[in-house]
Amino acid sequence: MTGTRERPALEGTRKPTRQRAAVAAVLAETDEFRSAQELHAILRDGGDTVGLATVYRNLQAMAADGEIDMLRTDDGEAVYRACSTGHHHHLVCRACGRTVEVEGPTVEAWANKVSAQHGFTDVHHTLEIFGTCADCSR
Repeated sequence: MTGTRERPALEGTRKPTRQRAAVAAVLAETDEFRSAQELHAILRDGGDTVGLATVYRNLQAMAADGEIDMLRTDDGEAVYRACSTGHHHHLVCRACGRTVEVEGPTVEAWANKVSAQHGFTDVHHTLEIFGTCADCSR
């Protein structure tokens, strides 16, 4: 899995719903990025009757509110993960999807320097590092 992460600007807090709470609960139980279809299957297997369109809507709203991270795979599929709220980057296993949050002070310094050199302000960036985790490498 490779791709780009998108974390849109905060749009404000939406009214909490049962469906949104169910989606959030499933995301809180996994460290991997998951597609809407995967999350829907987990909810359905757990006995929840949330529809796939509702899962998509809630994931998009949660990403827009900055509650979760969204990453696009090489084939353009959006995948989602509950992450810490501070700025961070990800190491993502291409084989199993295991994801580790990492900080990158060197990347931050480089991004700030390059942006300033070219007169850019209000800069935002993402960095995802894709590889194979130790378990999958065995």
